[in-house]
Amino acid sequence: MTAIETSSSNKKVLVKATNIGVKRGKRWIFRNVDFQIKRGEVVFLIGANGAGKSTCTKVALGLIQPTEGSIERTLSKQMGYVPQRLAIAPTLPLTLHRMMTLTGKFSAQDVDAALAQVGLDRLGNPPVHTLSGGEFQRLLLARAMLHRPEFLVLDEPDQGIDTAGATVLYSLIEQLRKNSNCGILLVSHSIERVMDYGDDIIVLVPHEYDDRSRNPNHGA
Repeated sequence: MTAIETSSSNKKVLVKATNIGVKRGKRWIFRNVDFQIKRGEVVFLIGANGAGKSTCTKVALGLIQPTEGSIERTLSKQMGYVPQRLAIAPTLPLTLHRMMTLTGKFSAQDVDAALAQVGLDRLGNPPVHTLSGGEFQRLLLARAMLHRPEFLVLDEPDQGIDTAGATVLYSLIEQLRKNSNCGILLVSHSIERVMDYGDDIIVLVPHEYDDRSRNPNHGA
């Protein structure tokens, strides 16, 4: 893997995609997309349903390989991921603190600190299914940050949350970006959020064409 140099602004480039595309059968999900994500930056990924946002995030995380193009990662720590939805059955005896430690062993001090970062320390240790939509997304964010990732992917974190809750969530994301200096790729439908919080933007456009066509997608 070729090392990625730091930028002139001394922000380390964590992930760099060059002319990437993913093809399924005869259809290109997306194509000719370029982007880079640096430490301390929030890059928004936007596009209509079917434009390939989820597929693009999987490529960024290394879960799937692009059909064409190249993707480079220079990460000294692991990556974090906050899904759009995670269903928890009400009958499952899962508390807030137990949810935090499902993916690893962490000290009570580290768990408490992560919960305090997102404002959930005041709740105590309630069953997870009693949390509001906004509280649950903040819990997922705290769980991801508990691993201290260098690169964090958030898949529409404001989905199903009211305006007030979404504003709180994005303010927390901004604080975490500043405090941890991690690079963030954030999938969103909200142009307003992009303007308020984004350092860069990737726009995907849904399309179908064969190998002879060129893609209208623009990667910022």
